[in-house]
Amino acid sequence: MKIVFEENSIILENAPWFDIEKTFDCGQCFRWEKDGDAFFGIVKNKVIKAVQSDNKISFYGISKKDYEDFFCHYLDMERDYIEINKNFMNDKILPEAMNYSQGIRLLNQEVFETIISFIISQNNNIPRIKKIINSLCQNFGKKVEFEGKEYYLFPTADDLKNVTAKDLEVIKSGFRGKYILDAVEKINSGLIDIENLKNLSYEDAKAELMKIKGVGDKVSDCVLLFSCEFVDAFPKDVWIKRILKEFYNDESIDKDYFCGYGGIAQQYLFHYARMIQLGK
Repeated sequence: MKIVFEENSIILENAPWFDIEKTFDCGQCFRWEKDGDAFFGIVKNKVIKAVQSDNKISFYGISKKDYEDFFCHYLDMERDYIEINKNFMNDKILPEAMNYSQGIRLLNQEVFETIISFIISQNNNIPRIKKIINSLCQNFGKKVEFEGKEYYLFPTADDLKNVTAKDLEVIKSGFRGKYILDAVEKINSGLIDIENLKNLSYEDAKAELMKIKGVGDKVSDCVLLFSCEFVDAFPKDVWIKRILKEFYNDESIDKDYFCGYGGIAQQYLFHYARMIQLGK
């Protein structure tokens, strides 16, 4: 891979195993939006525009220092997916799932944003999840501008510390509102140190997250996988449960089945199940 740094933009040439549309639209994140040929997202309080064509991926609104400080890690560019995928070649369904999922990379997202986003995701569909999250940001986040348009940052736990259940009604999150407020209270009080989660064992980190009301196995595994670098975490939603039942005949399969890369396997299987509309 070749990286070209220009003024306030970077270009990745021949980036291995990287499809921005599949990566940004595979259910692991909710704030990248497609507009024409471009995707617009917010990472570390920066609005970023991404465009992929032929063998090049261009990111605008980001400097060389930004890439080195956080964006390279956010895109998981240090991980060799081609090598990891070799672990899946003898699996029952993963080789076919990988054909559908070529280019999906795990994103290393902000922990607080991921916690709140996946609380909102419970018993929800992606368009509605995005709508609620956007409303949360517009009502409680800070406004920024990029290319003449307004965007809103994801609010921090501190931004939400004085928000009441009544205040939160505006985002129309339903029963999830009380879980959002519980997460905010426990994080602000120090009962849960979200920045230390990645330093704990998988079991201890999961137990910490499950101190939050409404956070169970699936939501905690999503947070650990998408923001805490537990690449072996294996969230089970309805699509994954269908895959395990249909192709493995064993719904008890967990993270230990996939050679330490349960999270990557999960993303391929999740995308595959959605694409073929398994069970529908």
